[in-house]
Amino acid sequence: MPLVVIGLLLLIAKWAEFGIFGHLPWWFVLLPFGLAVLWWEFADSSGWTKRKAMEKMAMRKAERRERALESLGLNRSRERAATKHRRDLARSASADPTLQEDTRPPDEPPRRDPTL
Repeated sequence: MPLVVIGLLLLIAKWAEFGIFGHLPWWFVLLPFGLAVLWWEFADSSGWTKRKAMEKMAMRKAERRERALESLGLNRSRERAATKHRRDLARSASADPTLQEDTRPPDEPPRRDPTL
């Protein structure tokens, strides 16, 4: 896209004969358009544009999923932060320095990962 903008600016400056641009050869003015076409061909043939589109779609999907979980009251990031905070509090309040990682109450069932 920047090459097209540069080409348009050069084309307008050449057409209006603005300063030094009026004396530039036409091949120099049209060069950015040719480079833009070459770039687009390379990007399409290498799969770069498709990969970027897929990354964008995956990001939108993850954000949509996060919003859905938030609206259902299942905000996993807040829940993980609260669990970590409770674990840290339990470690700091414990007189036993060898307190294990799992500080869930014994009656709380283990949580399943929703992606499984």
